[in-house]
Amino acid sequence: MKRRDKFNAVRAELQSKGTKSAKRVLKRLSERENRWMTDVNHCLSKTLVDKYGTDTLSVLEDLTDVSFSEENLSKRNAKGRNETRSWTFYQLEQFLTYKALTAGSEVLKADADYTSQRCPKCGRILKADRHHDTHEYVCNCCGYRSNDDRAGAMNIYKLGTMYVSGDMHPRYGARKSEKQKK
Repeated sequence: MKRRDKFNAVRAELQSKGTKSAKRVLKRLSERENRWMTDVNHCLSKTLVDKYGTDTLSVLEDLTDVSFSEENLSKRNAKGRNETRSWTFYQLEQFLTYKALTAGSEVLKADADYTSQRCPKCGRILKADRHHDTHEYVCNCCGYRSNDDRAGAMNIYKLGTMYVSGDMHPRYGARKSEKQKK
């Protein structure tokens, strides 16, 4: 995002100055960036709800326990780390949820476990099949090959179909209670 890059460049310059005046400008810049991001989230959620209308199920990954700590982000470059940390996932989820409910639709928070490690064609789960460096998913079992985010989105879609079919808590892999028994 070019706008986010501009915010980061101005922020870096002001932080290097460290003056009292620079700190005041940093505060204003932060508020401006927050207002801009809120507007982006409102527009995105509104567009999704308007495009798909009533009786629609939107499926989002439940990112509640996902950590954006330094050790989890160490493989990304500085720009990627900043984009991941500064995107307001929770706010977007809240906006989408209330707008969908108002329009007569539903939002499902699906368990994120294994969604990017599962082959959407054969269903095999193997962490090594996802190649972060090339953003590619290659299944060594059936030969399926795609962008890793696309493969994850296909798996999230499948969780949505499982929900519509009657599974109120769709997920891949072992259930949490089964994990605790082991």
